[in-house]
Amino acid sequence: MAEQQESSTEARAPWTRTQLLRAAIDLADRRGIESLSMRKLSQELGGGTMSLYNHVSNKDDLLDGMIDEVFSEIEMPAHERSWQVAMRGRAMSMRAAMTRHPWAIGLMESRRTPGPATLRHHDAVIGCLLDAGFPLSVTAHAFAALDSYIYGFALQERSLAFGTPEETAKLAQAFVVQFPAKEYPHLARLTIEHVLQPGYDYADEYEIGLNLILDGLAKLVPQR
Repeated sequence: MAEQQESSTEARAPWTRTQLLRAAIDLADRRGIESLSMRKLSQELGGGTMSLYNHVSNKDDLLDGMIDEVFSEIEMPAHERSWQVAMRGRAMSMRAAMTRHPWAIGLMESRRTPGPATLRHHDAVIGCLLDAGFPLSVTAHAFAALDSYIYGFALQERSLAFGTPEETAKLAQAFVVQFPAKEYPHLARLTIEHVLQPGYDYADEYEIGLNLILDGLAKLVPQR
C-alpha cells in the first residue's frame, strides 16, 4: 500500500528542473540553507523524494542549480552603457539578489561546476571591462576588487548586530554609555557625529564605497 501511495504521489508531480530549483530557493529563503534537504524539498513539492533525482543527481547538483538561478536574477552589464554605469548597476543588482537570498552569499563563488547563467554573468563583466579599454591584467584586478567589495559588504552587513536605522541608533547610544570617550575618542566621535545623526543607515555606505572603487578604477583606464 505504501509503495502504491508513493507511486501515485510521484505520478501527480511532473516537476521541471526549474520548478524544483525555485522551490529549493524559496525553502532556503524562508528557513535557511541549513534546513534544505532532499526529503524536505520533496515535502514542499508534494511528491516523493525519488522524483527529485530525475532532475538533480545529488545535493551538490541541487546547490549548483540554485546558485545559477540566483545569478540569473542579477543584471548583467550592458555594453551600450558606460562601464561605470554598467558596473554600478550590476553591483546594485547583486546586492539586491543577496538581500533576497542571504543564504547564497557564501556559496556564489564556491561552486566547482558553475552553471550557464553564472558563466554568462562573469563573461559579461569581463567583456565590459575589456571593451572599456582596461588591459587584461587590470581587468582581472578590477574584477577581483569589485567582487571582493560586493561580497565582503554583504557578509559584513549580514553579521552586524543591527539591521535597521533604529537598531543602529540604539546600539550606538549603548556604546556611548558603556565605553568612555576619553579612552576611545575617535570611535566616540564617529559614533556621535556620524552614526547617531538623523537618517543614518549603514546600508547607504554600500554605494558610497562602490563609487570610491569605481573612481579609483577609472584612473587605470588608458586614454584612447
